[in-house]
Order: sequence, then C-alpha cells, then structure tokens
Amino acid sequence: MKPTRDLAVLLELAQRRRDDALQALAAVRREQQTAQNQMAQLQHYTREADARWLQRASGGVTPTLLATQRQFVARLQEAIAFQTDVLQQLQARVAQAEAQVQHAERALATLQRIQQRRLQRWLDRQRRAEQKVTDEMAAAQHRRRTATAPL
Repeated sequence: MKPTRDLAVLLELAQRRRDDALQALAAVRREQQTAQNQMAQLQHYTREADARWLQRASGGVTPTLLATQRQFVARLQEAIAFQTDVLQQLQARVAQAEAQVQHAERALATLQRIQQRRLQRWLDRQRRAEQKVTDEMAAAQHRRRTATAPL
C-alpha cells in the first residue's frame, strides 16, 4: 500500500479550503468591481450635471435654482464620499481574501511536498527491496554454479 493514502484526506481538505478561499476572493473582487462601476457612474453623472449647469447658468439663474443646484451637488458629493468609503472597505476585504488564499495555497503546497517525499521514500524502499531480491537471486545462482563447477 502506498503511503500517500495517509495524506489523501488532508490534501482533499486543504484543496477544498484553497478552493473556498479562491471563491471568496472572486466574490469580493466582483463586489469591488460593481462598486467601482458605481463610482464611475457617480463621477460621470457629476461631470454631466456640471456641464448642464454651466450651460444653464450662462443665461442667468434664480436664487431658488442656485440653491437647488447646490443641494444637488452636495448630495452627489455625499454619494461619492460614501462610495469612496465602500471602495476602501472592499479593498481591505480583497487584501484579506488574498491573504487567506495565499495561506491556503501554502498549506496545500506543504502537504503536497510531504506527500511527494513520502512517495519518494516508499519508491526508494521498493527499489532497495527489489534490488535485494535480485542480488540474492544472483548470489544463489553464483553459488550453484560454483558448487557444481569441476575443480
């Protein structure tokens, strides 16, 4: 029986942990991409609103329209600030998920190296055992030849 069966359960568990960590990282990266897309939309909308305001303001504006525009811009800035916080939190989560993936991959690689070493030791023992059998057969054959050879 090969000694690699001892580690099969541990390897499977380590692979599952690594795969789960990769899936979690992918999910957080998707969230981050969505948040970045939302930030880009907010920034684009702000630029468009500024351009429209410049066109409108060139013809003169009422104090009520000016107050409304300022409130609108303030809300957009609040939304951008909120989205900036969201992006920072997601960046921290991505970094944490990446660290978990690296940890899981190191653990898996360690187990794979142990498995490979055990297999190599087993193969070496098998080769030595086969060599011993071959040597004993050759020695026995040599003894038979020398025992039956005329003097």
